[in-house]
Amino acid sequence: MSRPARLIIFDVDGTLVDSQCDILAAMTQAFERADQPAPQRLAVLGIVGLSLDVAIPRLAPHLTNEQHGQIVGWYKEAYMGLRMQSGVAQSSPLYPHVRDTLQALHAVPGTLLGVATGKSARGLDKLLDGHDLRSFFVTRQVADHHPSKPHPSMLRAALSETGIAPENAVMIGDTSFDMEMAQAAGMAGIGVSWGYHRPEALSAARAIAKGFSDLPGLIDAVWG
Repeated sequence: MSRPARLIIFDVDGTLVDSQCDILAAMTQAFERADQPAPQRLAVLGIVGLSLDVAIPRLAPHLTNEQHGQIVGWYKEAYMGLRMQSGVAQSSPLYPHVRDTLQALHAVPGTLLGVATGKSARGLDKLLDGHDLRSFFVTRQVADHHPSKPHPSMLRAALSETGIAPENAVMIGDTSFDMEMAQAAGMAGIGVSWGYHRPEALSAARAIAKGFSDLPGLIDAVWG
């Protein structure tokens, strides 16, 4: 009897690429335009993965909704400007062994790959095209169309698009939001140790990867 089709879904920032330098710089620029002190580095990295309309109020709960909206817009402007200056490869470099591991997973018969990210569709498209990764992913879920993580909407949509059952899917991510989202969607989550949340914060993860090339073995272990 052949095994069922399987779906592996990846977070982006902090999992596939390291974009923290531009995230931190763009956040600083946005808050400076609002005449507000820039949030601390750990605070900013702690909200990576959330949609901006949820992340900014967490960083500045004392500001008004109007100010939050302005900062969201200024952040997007700053981030796009930084990326244009340096290019995707420098702005958001791939972590070691990402490309070869994606190629290996993509080549496994019956295995589908997807993305679930707090990025906008425009931001994700620029990143995937900049790294020539678009062809790997059959489903791409973004902040434009879903509630912020850890709401399971992104993962439910990915399962629906691919026809995969939750028990045959796994979420790979670096934040507690990713692992809680996976748990809420009824699928396994595998955390990564190189991202923006400390590994001990990923309490809902089935396992923690120390390097990207560890993922195929951990994924196989999840599915027995």
